[in-house]
Order: sequence, then structure tokens, then C-alpha cells
Amino acid sequence: MRFSPAMLQRAAKAVDKYALYVPTKGVFPKEFKVASTASGVKKNGVLDLGVILNTNKSRPSSAAAVFTTNKFKAAPVLLSRGVLEASHGKGVDAIVVNSGCANSVTGDVGLADGQAMLEMVNQNIGKDNATLVMSTGVIGQRLKLDKIQGGINDIFKKNKFGTDFSSWLGLAKSINTTDTFPKLVSSKFTLPNGKEYTLTGIAKGAGMICPNMATLLGFVLTDLPIESATLQKMLRFATSRSFNCISVDGDMSTNDTICMIANGAIDTPVINESSPEYQQVQQQVTEFAQRLAQLVVRDGEGSTKFVTVNVQNALKFDDAKIIAESISNSMLVKTALYGQDANWGRILCAIGYAKLNDLKSLDVNKINVSFVTTDDSQPRELKLVVNGVPNLDVDEARASEILALNDLEVLVDLGTGNEEAQFWTCDLSHEYVTINGDYRS
Repeated sequence: MRFSPAMLQRAAKAVDKYALYVPTKGVFPKEFKVASTASGVKKNGVLDLGVILNTNKSRPSSAAAVFTTNKFKAAPVLLSRGVLEASHGKGVDAIVVNSGCANSVTGDVGLADGQAMLEMVNQNIGKDNATLVMSTGVIGQRLKLDKIQGGINDIFKKNKFGTDFSSWLGLAKSINTTDTFPKLVSSKFTLPNGKEYTLTGIAKGAGMICPNMATLLGFVLTDLPIESATLQKMLRFATSRSFNCISVDGDMSTNDTICMIANGAIDTPVINESSPEYQQVQQQVTEFAQRLAQLVVRDGEGSTKFVTVNVQNALKFDDAKIIAESISNSMLVKTALYGQDANWGRILCAIGYAKLNDLKSLDVNKINVSFVTTDDSQPRELKLVVNGVPNLDVDEARASEILALNDLEVLVDLGTGNEEAQFWTCDLSHEYVTINGDYRS
């Protein structure tokens, strides 16, 4: 096989990103074990199938998920949503996920294939209605079910499960498609009562990213005991401020799913909305989800920049978020960022056509727009528009320096209120077209 210059360049970037963003160690929640294998759906022995298993039997687990709002929902989305509805988010102890085939727009046969996947795991753990199923890859192709079933059998019969870092990293690798690096994050936290708990997150995604509920595939696992309805509310809150605030290309997948399982392995009272720890845990889960979501943007297909769009002093949070999203999704803004062109007019344009809930959130005579550096150079903030008027004295050389950075911020001050929202996006390069022009090949 001959490699094009673009492919070689992407491989070199992948090495850099792998070294920057892939951990070499981690901490993992109690009573979870994970496994991965190469089922043969992907070529050349690449990992393409994973299973997450809760082994805590001291109390029932709680599970929650947020799914795609795309009208063409993939079979795994429909099946997993059905499992959560039937179980009321209680007693879900496993997740099985494959990459290489999305099992999307596959009709009844796709539903039957997905059902066969989750039933096979249910049989192995000896429990009904206890498994969520997820798939990612090419849309419109039927699963190679014989290979998937062979892989599940291989995992359970050979007991490939582990709790060590290598096992968790293998799981993260098994769900990758066009990703250049596996996305794995883990952290320990301490409750006011002194009890420690752990959050571990895994995600995949590099393209088809602009969700309206979640993003591609992601899992957050914790050993905290959290009441199921509370967990669902907590996940929705975190998602609205993390995975719903990222954009690579403005496309929403048919398979987008973020799920969270709390297995209660930590000996502490069950957390609900009235618990004194609730606000603290919700904030920690939200910040953790933001870290995980940002890795998806950093791996954006063909991207060279990670851009934080920060909208401040809005009348309402929802409108701040709508404006941040509009800027982040603008192809003209993205290409200007790639070309290191300080074209603030494109930013104002994207703000102007944003579909706000309250028109009072935007006053064209109060708006300020700046580029903000993320390094130690000065000045940190370069004002482009002040009170709706262009800054005619803008330092173009300084603008070029900021836009040459790998990380930078676009700051918008609306001056109409006190609410703020952030979105995370990337630039749009020639390489994005190359990658997606021959995705299926």
C-alpha cells in the first residue's frame, strides 16, 4: 500500500497528539472491569469490540444516557433507550460496543443484530435487560454478526477482562474510527464526608460532530451510589455544558450516545437531589465531562487549532450558548482560523444570524469581540470590535501571532446581562476534505 503525503502528515500529527493527550496511567472506579478484542470487523487485527462490566453486587447500579436527536436513529440507540426505559435506569451492568460498522439505517435486520449482541452479553452475565449496546462506523452497512458474536464469546470464554490501565486503554482503542488517539480520562474526588470516589471517561470521535444531546460515543463510569433519576438529571446538565458544546464540522451522527453508570461500590449514602453532596458532584461530573469532550475537538479531523469560544455577559445562558454555537459552526470562521486571517466580520456575521430566544440578548451597539492568547505573551487580549465599532487601530501583527497558536480563544462580550457560555471548536483544513472524501475506502 502506498501512502499519500496527506496520510503521512496525518500520521505524524497523530503521534504528536498521542503523546500529548493519551495518559500513561490512571485511576479507575471500584468493581468495574473491561475487555476488548479484535473480532475481525476491522482489518489487520485492530481492536474493534469492547465490553464494560459492573461486578458490584452489594446494591443495584444506576444508569443514564442522552441520545441523538437525529431522525435516523441507529438500531443501538433504539435498543439502549428501550433497555433504560424498561429498567427505569436500574440494574444495568454491562455495555457492549463495536466499531467499524454503525448498524444504522439497517431496518429490522439491524435491530435484530443489535438485540443479538446485547442478549449474548446478558446470557454471559446471567441477567436480563442489563446490557446497553452501541456501535460506530460506516452508516448503512449490516453488522458482521458472526464476527461480533465470536468476539463476545472470545471475551467471556477466555476471561479477557481486566481492571488495570492497559485494559482500560484497550477499551478506549476498540471504539476508535477516524480518531488519531484513544480518549481516556480518569480522576479521583473527595466527598465532604471524606469518602473518595472515581470518575473514568472514555469517548470516541473526530468527525461528524455537532451534537444536540450528546456526541458520538462516550461513557462515564463511577463507583458512587447515585439514585437513577438523579443520575439522569446530572448527566443531562453535564452534557448541556460539555458534549453539547463542541463542534468539528456541524454534522450530527445517527449514533450519538453518552451514557453513565454509577455502581455504588463506595460505602456512602445514595446521592439524590436533596443530598448535601449533590451540587458538588454535579459540578465535578460537568467539569470532568468537559475535559473528555474537549479531547474530541482536539482530535477533530484535519484540525490544526483548538478554539474556545467564550460568550460573556449575555441576558440568558441559552442565548449565550446559541451565539457560541453559531460562531463555532461557521465554515467561514473555521476556514479563517485555519488561514490565520483575523477576519472578525465573519464572527459578527455568525452572531447576527444566530436564532436567539430573546432578541434583547443582542445589542449591536454594546458588543465587543476579541482574540485572546493562551500563552504568556502580551497583550493577552486583542480587541477587534469595541461597543459595536471596529477597532481601527488593531495590531495585525499581534493578531497573526495569536492566530498562529495551536490553542486560542474568541471572546465575545454582549454587555446585556450576566450569563455566559463556552463552546469548543476547531479550524477547517484541506485535510478534512481529504479524510472525508475517501472515508469508506
